[in-house]
Amino acid sequence: MSQTPNIGNLTGTWTYRSFNNDPNLATPYDQYLFGSGYITITEAPMGVFQGKIGDTGWALELNGSINYGYPYVVRFQGRGVVGGEEWVYDYLGFVVPPWPNGVNQVPAMVGTIVRTIPHSGSSKRTVAPAGVTASWIAVWKAPLPNP
Repeated sequence: MSQTPNIGNLTGTWTYRSFNNDPNLATPYDQYLFGSGYITITEAPMGVFQGKIGDTGWALELNGSINYGYPYVVRFQGRGVVGGEEWVYDYLGFVVPPWPNGVNQVPAMVGTIVRTIPHSGSSKRTVAPAGVTASWIAVWKAPLPNP
């Protein structure tokens, strides 16, 4: 029997997307995307958030905390070396409570992200400055396999 985050277990793989906070409805969708990948949350002591976020070519180690209120609050930092540069991002998120009458709900987390230190942009000719914020969503993909 597999567990789902609805009963308090966040461990597993989550599909992650973050979006620039652009209020212009005319902005093409592909320009909204700030980042995407997978978050893998691993087992940790009560109140501790740990895991990894990444996709092909990049990964950040995640460390932080979980507050088991209603809703759960997750606060974590992602750190790693990507393309020879240190990347650091801070995340704040909330586990979305399930709707009592919802149908086929997929557990989700939503939140905000800030780039903590600058790094080169994807072209290495631009700078991705510190302080840039975005919004993120992660939807539960699968539990971690049993050892």
